[in-house]
Amino acid sequence: MRLSAAVIALLSTSATALSVFRENSVSANDELDVPGKSPLKFCDAAADRKDDIITIEEVVLTPNPPEAGQTLTIEASGIVKEAIEEGAYVNLSVKYGYIRLISTTADLCKEMKNVELECPIEKGRISITKNVELPKEIPPGKYTVDADVYTKEDKHITCLTAQVTFGRKTLGFFDDL
Repeated sequence: MRLSAAVIALLSTSATALSVFRENSVSANDELDVPGKSPLKFCDAAADRKDDIITIEEVVLTPNPPEAGQTLTIEASGIVKEAIEEGAYVNLSVKYGYIRLISTTADLCKEMKNVELECPIEKGRISITKNVELPKEIPPGKYTVDADVYTKEDKHITCLTAQVTFGRKTLGFFDDL
């Protein structure tokens, strides 16, 4: 699975958030919430994120919550504390309810090309804007995405999780019956 699709799942997948998801529209309000307006959370309250290579300043999804069949705009900004080079990887897990759909390790640099970035990612401020067409055919249900990211030397970059619930779409004229 492409990382951008997983991130969408994480961010929507990412990743993780939708009719039932309407209640999951998130603004940062606890220690695990990623700043901004998205369903993203940091993985572990006990983890010391100050040692992570990336400090995430904000992630904004439009629309929030994401909706099947619409364009999802992802805007993210943060600070890269040291260069991220070839060999960086992400441990990625995607579940549909309790069913594990994906459990894999992906090459982070290869997958970053999906958001128009290339390795090395140099130290400093970074901003990403990506538009993604979400398919209308996303099966309704709850999706959970976990992405734990490391350098080639196994130094922690960041860890994010998200839950997204996609609801059933109605056919309009049946709504009045």
